[in-house]
Order: sequence, then C-alpha cells, then structure tokens
Amino acid sequence: MKTIGALLWEPGTRSGWSVEEIEIDPPKSREVRVKLAASGICHSDDHVDTGDIPLDWAPIIGGHEGAGVIEELGPDVTGFEVGDHVVLSFLPSCGHCKMCTIGRSNMCEMGAGVLGGFAPDGTHRVHARGQGVGPFSYLGTFSPYVVVNIDSCVKIGKDIPLDKAALIGCGVPTGWGSSVYAADIQLGDTVVVIGTGGVGMNAVQGARHKGAKNIVTIDPVEYKRDQAKIFGATHTTENFEQCREVVDQLTEGQGADVVIITVDIAYGHLLNPAQEMTRRGGTLVLTAAAPVTQRDVPFDLFTFAMSGKRLQGTLYGTTTARRDIPLIADMYRRGEFKLDELVTKTYKLEDINTAFKDLREGKNIRGVIMYDD
Repeated sequence: MKTIGALLWEPGTRSGWSVEEIEIDPPKSREVRVKLAASGICHSDDHVDTGDIPLDWAPIIGGHEGAGVIEELGPDVTGFEVGDHVVLSFLPSCGHCKMCTIGRSNMCEMGAGVLGGFAPDGTHRVHARGQGVGPFSYLGTFSPYVVVNIDSCVKIGKDIPLDKAALIGCGVPTGWGSSVYAADIQLGDTVVVIGTGGVGMNAVQGARHKGAKNIVTIDPVEYKRDQAKIFGATHTTENFEQCREVVDQLTEGQGADVVIITVDIAYGHLLNPAQEMTRRGGTLVLTAAAPVTQRDVPFDLFTFAMSGKRLQGTLYGTTTARRDIPLIADMYRRGEFKLDELVTKTYKLEDINTAFKDLREGKNIRGVIMYDD
C-alpha cells in the first residue's frame, strides 16, 4: 500500500525529516499491519538526525512510539485479531531468549538489532524512491500505517485513548521504570530527577508511586519546573547548585537516596555533580542516552567507591513491556497515572520538523503526531 512517512536521507547532518510517499509491503510471517492513531516525538529519533546516535546506512523512517488498531494479519499470527488495540513497544520481546526467560525482556536479544536498518528477518517492509527504508526500532511510526512483528505489539483495552497510549511505548515506561525498577526507590526516600522532559516527568511519577518523601527536580526551563509539580515533584530547582542546597536542607547534608539522570543528552560532565548529591550507599541511575562516541567522563572514582554508591544504567526503565504497558494503561484508567498532562502540543506529520524544533527548545513535555482517520 502507498502512504506517507517521515524519512532521514542523511542521518547525522541535521538535515531534518522529509515527508514523502512511501510504499509498505503486506505483513509476512508473524507480522501485522497497524493503522496508527498517533506517534510520540522522542529525543532518540532526534539523536539520529544530530548524529549523537550515528548510523552508517540510510534512509531511515523514524518514530518508535505508536498505538493503533490492527487491520491485517500475516501468516502464523497467534494471540492477535483484526480490531485489537495495540501499543507498539520500542523494544521487542521474543519471550524465549535467555534475557526474556530470566525476566529481563528489555534486554531481549531480538532488540539488539533495532537500528540495523531492516525488519527482524533482514529484509525491508518500507520502500521509497525505489529503495528499501530501515525502520527505527523495527517500527517506523512516523507514518499512519506500519507493518510490525507481533513481538513488538502489546494489546491494551479498547477504552484507552490511543493518542495517549502511544506514549506508553517508550518514554513513559522508560522514565517510570527508572524509578520503580532501576532505582528501587523505598518508602520515604529523597529522590532527585535531573531533566524533566517526557522521560523525566515519568521518573517523577514513578518516584511518587513508590512513596518517595521528597522529589526534587532540576530543569533550566521554567515551564517544565512548573509542570513537574503537577506530576509529583515536591521541590523544583534550576541547576545543580540550587538542587544541592535543597537536598542538603532536606537530608541534613546526607544527600539524596536516589539521583536519576533523564536529561536530553547525557554528557559526561553531568555524572560527577550527580554522584556528589547522592548519599553514601545511595544509587545513581543513568537513563539518558549519551553520545555514542563519548569515552572520557570526569568522575571522582575514589569517593564513589569509598562511599559505597551504585551507578545503575537502565534501558527502557528495566521494564517488561508485556507486563508494564497494560499495567500503566490500567493505572491511567483508574486515574492513578498522568498521560493527558504529558502532551503539550499535537502536530500533523507534515509539521514534524517544527515538532523537533520545539523539542530542542524545551517547549514541550511531549509532542505528539496525530494521524487523521
């Protein structure tokens, strides 16, 4: 079928996204075609445009946060039917590799190839200008239609608004799980969240769900500081210096139990100030993506080791998609999870470059591409 999609033809050059006609193949074995309602605008796609995530191939169709309705089943599909409402997980979970079987499906071996430029079987489903197009995270949700493997699909209730459910495919569980699972926040903890965009706001929600006593955020954008209070922040600050003063007052100089880094780009110079705010024996969680080629990080290893702190990396918030996507959707249904408040502005696909400009300028918590019926 023919439709439109947003493509990068020169990744890493900041050339922006080209919205143009694409052709999508029918679903093959264990695949479905999904008509999307919406796609989130996530910083990871922008990293491909800027080169922070370098690719040695092109073109790529972006987008990895999406939700919609299954329209067509390929051969060998089980567990799904036409008409099912699904969230597309930015990392697939096959269910049978070692990481999946030990409960770490966020590290599924199938997911290791999500930026390889092909569908999981090594071929293309999307074509443009006479050549194959690689999908971001096997998905490519910057198009109103996608053909995806069922290992990337998670069913949700039909009462959940799909434009909000799209966010549960990446940014929401990544931030929320950073608090709930990766940091293992305890009741009464003092938590610092550095950066309150689409991921950081959900780290704030996760800290609230785990019963943190104090949730202190850092963000230079006044709008985001104001919004953080809606999501559960007890204190908001503009920079490290202000935050350190607040944390020292709250903890009598002991430091935060947990510090979570959810900035747009995790440059190395951020790590040491973050660990300096972490108490002895506390946990520092690194969620944000760093430039792939970055290797030198100024870090006080002596103090870090002697104080018994833990540096915890996390992918997808250490969540399990098939468990946590429906869980978050159900909490939203019960009024216990804020999704509506995450969406600052919606866009048409043709305005995608404006959406990314707004993201870089800190105007949105989350921008969302909406597809017309």
